[in-house]
Amino acid sequence: MAKAAPAEQLKLLELQGLDAKLKSLAGQRKVLENDPRITDLQDALNVANGELGAAKLAVHDSEAELRRSEADVEQVVSRIERDEARLNSGTGLSKDLVALQNDIASLNKRRSDLEDVELEILERLDGLRERQAAQQAIVDDIQGSFGSIRAELDQEIARIASEEAVVRGERAAFAEALDQGMVAIYEKTIAKRGVGAARLFHGKSEGSGMTLSPGDLAEVKAAAEDDIVFCPDSGCILVRSAEWN
Repeated sequence: MAKAAPAEQLKLLELQGLDAKLKSLAGQRKVLENDPRITDLQDALNVANGELGAAKLAVHDSEAELRRSEADVEQVVSRIERDEARLNSGTGLSKDLVALQNDIASLNKRRSDLEDVELEILERLDGLRERQAAQQAIVDDIQGSFGSIRAELDQEIARIASEEAVVRGERAAFAEALDQGMVAIYEKTIAKRGVGAARLFHGKSEGSGMTLSPGDLAEVKAAAEDDIVFCPDSGCILVRSAEWN
């Protein structure tokens, strides 16, 4: 059976306390790292960015449609100007001049129709741009909330990490001063059981929260003071205080 002086075994409770504090800090950090607000905001941001992308695409397509419409109007206007110049020159046969007049009238009708289409596109484009601006505002608002919460969480995580570093340093220095054979058993136990050592107080294991059976208590009582004994339920090292039985 492994052995360690009773006074050394008592120090395991302090070592366990430091490990419990590290475990608690790690748990706090994990909770912060998995804050549901971040997940919710990220999901909302993904949806909002998707809708913003669709709004931008709609504006882009409408702007391209407007440019094509403007080009159509410009083309008709150029033909009207060219025909009016020929008509105003007064040169040519009368029937040709009459044809020009008819062509100009037809082109003006075409111009009016195209300008109506252009106006309709402009009105639709204004609405699409307003939708894009509104969606951009939504994205900006979500990003602002995300950034604020992320900064708050990062600050708290950094604080915990700093505290962890201090406790880890204290633990390393404390463990180094203990019986290394005992520490090796403790490290193996805590890695396997989650708890390395606990006090046996008035027949109750604080590692399992259970009162030892008469048979188990008899075995502990029969062990030498420097024997390292284990909790039959939790498997951790039982540290026998003065009031253990």
